[in-house]
Amino acid sequence: MSDLDIDIGRTALVLIDLQNSNVKRDLAPYTAEQVVGNCVLLASEMRDRGGMVIFVRVLVDQLQLPPADAPMRKPGTPAPPPDASQLAPDAQVQATDIVVTKRQWGAFYGTELDQLLRRRNIKTIILGGIATNLGVESTARAAFDRGYGVVFVEDAMSSMRADMHRFACEHTFRIMGKVRSTRHVIDALQAGTGDA
Repeated sequence: MSDLDIDIGRTALVLIDLQNSNVKRDLAPYTAEQVVGNCVLLASEMRDRGGMVIFVRVLVDQLQLPPADAPMRKPGTPAPPPDASQLAPDAQVQATDIVVTKRQWGAFYGTELDQLLRRRNIKTIILGGIATNLGVESTARAAFDRGYGVVFVEDAMSSMRADMHRFACEHTFRIMGKVRSTRHVIDALQAGTGDA
């Protein structure tokens, strides 16, 4: 693909928060099932080529909840169930995949993600996950600040409202990187160069 050249040896797939607490949400414009299905296709393609696959999960019971006009969890809400932070079985995490645990929206702050990427000489990350304008966007901003190239897989992410997803994909993400479909990214991976 002339508009998306992927060097598999310098590229990592980073999938954000495909965990039980998120896949049970009502999402838009894509359902959790659609998002997870597309992420599984991308991960399989990366693994087949020896590429780096990273799943990120958030410890929902340790998220900071500072005062906010529209808090994610209102005071007095029961604690999340014990399995809320576990990656969803449908995400099909493999033993060769890397799992990064975070305690905030973004996957870089306070985690080993940047070190893992730099040790493998990764220059580009392919991003998907839940939710587009929260965990994915926070991770993307930090990746951009650190000089990584970013490919956003538009139909491998979703949010609580379609307008939130669309705004991020149509405006914010196009400034930071390339926004493509799962099919487009898989085609680029299959035509990619380099050894993983």
